[in-house]
Amino acid sequence: METIPLFPLNSILFPKGRISLQIFESRYVDMIRQCLKDQTGFGVVLIETGSEVARLGQKLDIHRIGTYSNVVDWNQLPNGLLGITVEGHTTFKIIESWREGNDLCKAEVVFREFDSVDSDPVDVGDQFREYVDLLQGLSKHPAIEELKLDISFENLREIAWRLSELLPISNRDKQALLELSDPFDRLEQIELYISAINQQDNRST
Repeated sequence: METIPLFPLNSILFPKGRISLQIFESRYVDMIRQCLKDQTGFGVVLIETGSEVARLGQKLDIHRIGTYSNVVDWNQLPNGLLGITVEGHTTFKIIESWREGNDLCKAEVVFREFDSVDSDPVDVGDQFREYVDLLQGLSKHPAIEELKLDISFENLREIAWRLSELLPISNRDKQALLELSDPFDRLEQIELYISAINQQDNRST
């Protein structure tokens, strides 16, 4: 087990995915400064109940599976806030979590090393080519291109990670995909979501 700081968000990050954040709370400014100094990362976890911004007396519940991430870019934004881009590395399971005196969340976690950018790649094969085509189409969206994702379209793990992030499904459904770890299991569930989306589109036309 390792102890890491947590950044609870209303967003979900998968390995090798990227999100941009504006940092303004002192607890997170200090956390990012320490991460940059020590060249370490932090865990991104989805909020179950509560808010991203600390409020006195407010309860914060988080999901127990998240993604360890590293800062890959940072700058001062025109509004004076610190802007960072983080990239996911490895999913983890929270064993125990708590709040420090400055309200920063920390946790003892177990890294799921079989669900990591360092995991051996899994060949896509012919049976999953349709998912490659779908992801190539989604990745051409301007908002996605702006993140400058380095996607290996020959690695089934990455296909499953990116589709999990980019499909128009709820955070609850994305969290369910994050809690899986096998790329074949993820794609099986993704296929069900795609089928449901197509059925809904057909009913609305």
